[in-house]
Amino acid sequence: MSEISMSRRSLLAGAAALPMAAGLGVTRASAGGHMQGPQIPRVNRFGVGDFEVTTMLVGSRTVEEPQNIFGMNVSAEEFAEVSAEARIPIDKAQFFFTPTLVNTGSELILFDTGLNGAATAQAVEMAGYSADAVTHVVLTHMHGDHIGGLMTEGAETFGNAAYITGQAEFDHWSGTDNEGFANNVKPLAEKMSFIGDGDSVSSGITAMAAFGHTPGHMTYMLDSNDKQLLILADLANHYVWSLAHPDWEVRFDMDKAAAAASRRNVLGMLATDAVPFIGYHMPFPGAGYVETRGDGFHYVPHSYQLLL
Repeated sequence: MSEISMSRRSLLAGAAALPMAAGLGVTRASAGGHMQGPQIPRVNRFGVGDFEVTTMLVGSRTVEEPQNIFGMNVSAEEFAEVSAEARIPIDKAQFFFTPTLVNTGSELILFDTGLNGAATAQAVEMAGYSADAVTHVVLTHMHGDHIGGLMTEGAETFGNAAYITGQAEFDHWSGTDNEGFANNVKPLAEKMSFIGDGDSVSSGITAMAAFGHTPGHMTYMLDSNDKQLLILADLANHYVWSLAHPDWEVRFDMDKAAAAASRRNVLGMLATDAVPFIGYHMPFPGAGYVETRGDGFHYVPHSYQLLL
């Protein structure tokens, strides 16, 4: 037997002689405590040119029977096949709720407010700021999970902030008896500024219409020092069942044909220009890229690109 073979044999024999505790010690040590359960980070920060962007997870929940929400116009067989290819189950899905803070250097701008004011204020504090430090709150649209954090026990959560939203979105909801709008948005109407497609929130932050999910749903392009990022909001609410398949109908889209057209238009632009985005309901930290794939798209999660 060669010297190399003997050395390898000795090494394996030595490893085999080690107590099993060497491999199982961590498991045995932790067995005396209780299971902690899955953990998701709450805050993620990176740069976009001279802007500092922070995504904040203010909530997450498991939803049963997701085809009651996504892919309503496709067969159960197609839904199952697409899901299997993406290695995700068909009986449940995990939802994420991710407002975004943008620090421009002179302003601290919050995009959307989650379901609950206390939870969102806590997330802002975890990001290193106080709720009073927020200078502007921008509402991409007025579904409850985006406006629910505007108020906390009847008072403004972000008391020093100015409020900005799309004119078309505000006009639509002001003509309804929606309770969330009445309780959270209407009391702030006098402090609101209204914008449309192509208008600026601040230098380097531009509104882009993406109607369909709601009548006035807006996305927002950040542009700083030759770097761009799109705050996608709810244009696509799932990275497979909506983004990858833009024509699949989503229950929450108020105008399903318009929403699909907006998805194709905006996602096509992002793929062509290689612009990253933040999706409100994408798996946390919510940031990624889009590439074309077949007749649809493919989600490429952010790894470290935006840290460099």
